[in-house]
Amino acid sequence: MKKVHILFHDAGGGHRNAAVALQTVLAQQHRPWQVELVQFQELTDKLDVLRRLTGIRIQEQYNVILQNGWTLGATTLLRVLQATIRIFHKPLVRLLEEFWRKNPADLLVSVIPHFNREIYESWNNICPGRPFVTIITDLADFPPHFWIESPVPGKSEQYIIAGTQRAVEQAKAIGHDEAHIFATSGMILRPDFYVPDNSDPLALLAELGLQPNLPTAIVLFGGHGSKVMFDITERLDAAGLPVQLILICGRNEALAAKLRARKWRMPVNVIGFTKEIHKWMRAADFLIGKPGPGSIAEAMVRKLPVLIECNSWTLPQERYNAEWVLEKRVGIVLKGFKEVAEGVHQMLEPATLAEFRKNVAAQNNRAIFEIPEILAKLLGEPSSSAAAERTSVPATRAL
Repeated sequence: MKKVHILFHDAGGGHRNAAVALQTVLAQQHRPWQVELVQFQELTDKLDVLRRLTGIRIQEQYNVILQNGWTLGATTLLRVLQATIRIFHKPLVRLLEEFWRKNPADLLVSVIPHFNREIYESWNNICPGRPFVTIITDLADFPPHFWIESPVPGKSEQYIIAGTQRAVEQAKAIGHDEAHIFATSGMILRPDFYVPDNSDPLALLAELGLQPNLPTAIVLFGGHGSKVMFDITERLDAAGLPVQLILICGRNEALAAKLRARKWRMPVNVIGFTKEIHKWMRAADFLIGKPGPGSIAEAMVRKLPVLIECNSWTLPQERYNAEWVLEKRVGIVLKGFKEVAEGVHQMLEPATLAEFRKNVAAQNNRAIFEIPEILAKLLGEPSSSAAAERTSVPATRAL
């Protein structure tokens, strides 16, 4: 039985979601592989400098930043983090080598950024010739040293799985050949987003205590929520627009409590952490949220136009996402959520909403089912079925 490691961390929810999604679909397809999830933060805790200084892990500090919207100057912080990683490059490589030596595998998959040079070098030293794959969980790379590393002459290359044409072209520009780049039709998502759903949206609205005759927005800012959700709700409530909100607060219990404590004129339902985002999206007409790749991809699969913002506070790796939304005409990009009332007003224009829905419907992201076939190829195994082979998307056809 072939053994596969999937390396992830919990900075934001998207990386764990990608790892679990891949493990889940591989199990559903009864692949004859032993698949193990490896938590990178736990693996490298010995070298977590910020934890030594503050008592808080790097990934936890990142999540606090997201919850509070402290993202201005994120590019500078990101480059400082990358410089720190380079300083600790050799100790990180040794630490990872020790783990691979004790826990070898036939294939290593990374769904995390920043550390792929260290991961690749350590893996190549201990398991030379065995494939190392990076699944990019953003719509594009943010070079240098974010997702894609330059090939090293004489060494096995990093394989890249990219969900957009932009990411494919970035991998080529860095020096990877087409044999090491695999394009999928979008971002990797949990398989439950693809389960046929014939539930009645009106029944779901009734379950939430919402009105059947009002346009509904689902407000989503990742697994840890964001305090900007309260500001958005205040602005829409004051504007008196014909809209109601499903507010997904994730693990941010303080935010959920604050939203529930307020008396709103507009209908709202506040939901904490849930694994049923796909279900509640069924009850919505559009999504309001940050320009995160996961939220946008989920909205596309569930056929929802998006209302997002992009400005100097937006995480640098997420700014291309706004360009993608505008290019595909699948939603509205605001300069800031201070304009959210005007954005919702525009979204509710019948002709505008109809056009967005048509363009969203044209998206056909099947990445979660394409990636197992790519991994099987790298493991030297034949395609599981002719149908699966037909779902593969050549690099020239990436979104």
